[in-house]
Amino acid sequence: MKEHEIKINFTEYGSLAELDKTDKELCEEAVKALDTSHSPYSKFRVGVAMRLQSGKILHASNQENVAYPSGLCAERVALFHWGANHADDPVESMAVTAHTDEFQLSKPVTSCGACLQVLAEYEKKQNRAIKMLLYCKDGPIWTATGIESFLPFLFFEDRLK
Repeated sequence: MKEHEIKINFTEYGSLAELDKTDKELCEEAVKALDTSHSPYSKFRVGVAMRLQSGKILHASNQENVAYPSGLCAERVALFHWGANHADDPVESMAVTAHTDEFQLSKPVTSCGACLQVLAEYEKKQNRAIKMLLYCKDGPIWTATGIESFLPFLFFEDRLK
């Protein structure tokens, strides 16, 4: 038997005021993306803003459907849009935020496993780690670069190329 330990690293900021200008701007852009959320069933809006190497910012939000499996998380909406339209302009960072009128969020919302796996695929595709900013409005911001901090057991099989 051999025991292993996995450690993750992330930085927590207490408020937007602690972030540098570009990260603060990206979090604020993610808040703007909440307005395009289609979430009449969960009433849980998620907004994403992605900064590309060129400086361009892409926005996305969660899109629900009455047939729940047919909806899509904001992170995948953003990444699939990037992959289809901007794949030659690498993703540098992504800010994710959420809001609901049903209760108060006191910590950042993390991406689901499916979104983390897609993030891993796109990091591999662009051969570059993505800086993630998980932003809780009126609360802390968690940051980490590289998806392994959020999903240590990525699924990759190089022979599937």
